[in-house]
Amino acid sequence: MGYTLKEMMAIAAAREIQNSDVVFCGTGISMLAAMAAKNINAPESTIFFETGAIDSKLEDLPLAVSDSRIMYQASSNGGLLDSFAFMQNRFTGKHVVGILGAAQIDIYGNLNSTVIGDYNAPDVRFSGSGGACDVASFVSKTIIFMKLEKRKFKLKLDYLTSPGYLDGPDGREKAGLPEGGPYRVITDMGVMGFDGDSKKMFLKGYYPGISSGKILENMEFNIDISRAEKMDAPTPGELTLLREKCDPQGLIL
Repeated sequence: MGYTLKEMMAIAAAREIQNSDVVFCGTGISMLAAMAAKNINAPESTIFFETGAIDSKLEDLPLAVSDSRIMYQASSNGGLLDSFAFMQNRFTGKHVVGILGAAQIDIYGNLNSTVIGDYNAPDVRFSGSGGACDVASFVSKTIIFMKLEKRKFKLKLDYLTSPGYLDGPDGREKAGLPEGGPYRVITDMGVMGFDGDSKKMFLKGYYPGISSGKILENMEFNIDISRAEKMDAPTPGELTLLREKCDPQGLIL
């Protein structure tokens, strides 16, 4: 194909970010996607990190949110309290896009990053929410990175760590959460959206060479595929910027 699926995922996520967005991102591919958006299609977007750096220049891809490179020529360098206050502010929070990952997701975009199996005697225990629950609860929209597998796209989560639309259209309101919720799920086969009325996940687009049927085979629940369209492959220009400007050392790619 001339590109990897990881490159496709990063570029697919970058295409969803707009100039007016303030992007809250963590370590790994989410950071790469935010940098790709900044360099490819949304140069006026703002990136900030939970460790307090806001609007960093990001000349080099940081290894983690604690990497000192996230502070380079930042507009503001604060701390954890500052970044979460900024995210939850009723004015600035309306423009924040959070990029998250998890171990499991359901049809309403609820996330599990805590345990696999019974909570008290789990098969696997993960690090938990970190700041993901706060992000999912308070920002205007979230973009979620997930590998498309049945064990990840679950009919019922083993544990609810971070809220999506909970149990449906008015789930967040009943729980006392502000407007917002999951916006896109970026997988290694395609991109999902969420219906404005039912709040259920649907297939928005599938990557070149991958069918919508194959995507359904890798999920425990059925989703609407009638709106799905074949997505454009990364352009040579996008790939050049991703490889040579965003991640020239191949730290994520």
